[in-house]
Amino acid sequence: MIRLQDIQAAAVRIAGAVVRTPTTRSEVLSKRLGFELFLKHDHLQATGSFKERGARNALMLLPDEAKKQGVIAASAGNHALALARHGQLLGISVTVVMPDFAPLTKVMKCSALGARVIQHGHTFDDARGHATELSRTQGLTYVHGFDDANVIAGAGTVALEMMQDVANLDAIVVPVGGGGLLAGVAVAVRGLLPQMKLIGVETEYAPTMHASLAAGRLVTIAARPTLADGLAIARAGQRCFDIVKDQVDQVVLVDETHIARAVLDLLEIERTLVEGAGAAAFAGVTQHDLGLKGKRVGVVLCGSNIDLSILGRLIDRGVAASGRLCRLKCAISDRPGGLARLTSLIAQTGASIREVAHDRNFESPDIASVVVDLVLETRQASHIEMLRRTLEASGVRVLN
Repeated sequence: MIRLQDIQAAAVRIAGAVVRTPTTRSEVLSKRLGFELFLKHDHLQATGSFKERGARNALMLLPDEAKKQGVIAASAGNHALALARHGQLLGISVTVVMPDFAPLTKVMKCSALGARVIQHGHTFDDARGHATELSRTQGLTYVHGFDDANVIAGAGTVALEMMQDVANLDAIVVPVGGGGLLAGVAVAVRGLLPQMKLIGVETEYAPTMHASLAAGRLVTIAARPTLADGLAIARAGQRCFDIVKDQVDQVVLVDETHIARAVLDLLEIERTLVEGAGAAAFAGVTQHDLGLKGKRVGVVLCGSNIDLSILGRLIDRGVAASGRLCRLKCAISDRPGGLARLTSLIAQTGASIREVAHDRNFESPDIASVVVDLVLETRQASHIEMLRRTLEASGVRVLN
């Protein structure tokens, strides 16, 4: 059992070593969504995620002998970073096993913090199996990233801070990977404000908690690569599931497009850079009508450790999802002036050409025509429709 008192004790225990992050109201997004939106900026932790709370709490509660021997964990990155930092601060040696898909930035940061990093396996569960074996053979204490009672209690301190900072919250929305954060928040909220609505958000590419709730028992799913790599868990924690099934109102799924757009909106509007997993809860309130109109809603931004090598692609996906980037294939006459006429029509609509390519050989059987592949910068979805109508009205065949 994890109790409210455990979370309150964890808050005292980690105070001063873990950042007490702010909760801020978003004026622009509140107007857009139709409810008061309060963002919990836990991506501002020293290692960029909420995981520091649980890691610090768990390490401090280890028996002295375990502290001497050291700890091991499996993690896609954020739990590993948190353990590495606080292990270094507390003088406890840390080994982390990371799957092959772990972002390079997280691997490098773990090493810089003094952790022994081992990359193993194509999935998180491959990494976890290897870490469990090393724990047994090397006498290291395994610190689970989400299904450890002390880790869950530490994660629950997020909710204590939110409820202290924002009076009369009606709902809290939390991203879900293994379920530790949602479980900790649930225990804290139900202990203090039991009437509050609690919503978890998972990526549809790793719906482990959603599938488990539907089945009425813990199940294993086949997680797929996702922009929210920190949520790519094949099996939720048993402790987490037991809490979530009884104390959480709803768990919803979000698609990759809404995750990308959420990252972009937070960057553009709030000047806040979060990773895909960190933006998942916000993506949930933008993709779904969760019955929150007119309410006071807290959303947890849980991490900011985005790999810069994919940031540009993620932003482009978000821009495309918002209707400000589109791709059109047009069939035009393969005669002098054909391309000039097409680009003139596009210019008349106010769209800007980012990329253009011809294909005379494969796209069209008509030897008198050429297919032009265009990537265009537009204003919004309605602008794209207006552009299509203008081209078609002028005799240009739009093929997609």
